[in-house]
Amino acid sequence: MKNYYVYILKCADGSYYTGVTNDLNVRLAQHIEGSDTKSYTFRRRPIELVWFELHQQVKIAIAREKQIKKWSRRKKEALIKGDAEGLVKASRAKGYDDSKV
Repeated sequence: MKNYYVYILKCADGSYYTGVTNDLNVRLAQHIEGSDTKSYTFRRRPIELVWFELHQQVKIAIAREKQIKKWSRRKKEALIKGDAEGLVKASRAKGYDDSKV
């Protein structure tokens, strides 16, 4: 069975990049090396892996990536810190329902 990773990188400019891959080590190396000059992270290197989660189904991993990409910075930082209470507060502050994703 294949594994899929949803991950968040912190870029040198302080922004966050969220992605999905089936090989986290290879994908991280690609971001670090800057193999794609058109990618979001290319001009924002160095980057740091700050969070990831593992999924067994690609559809779920992609849905989760899309969900996180819509989140506010505050909510992403709560996720990265493992702050469940902060995650709830950030969700309420925005007034949207993530449970549909």
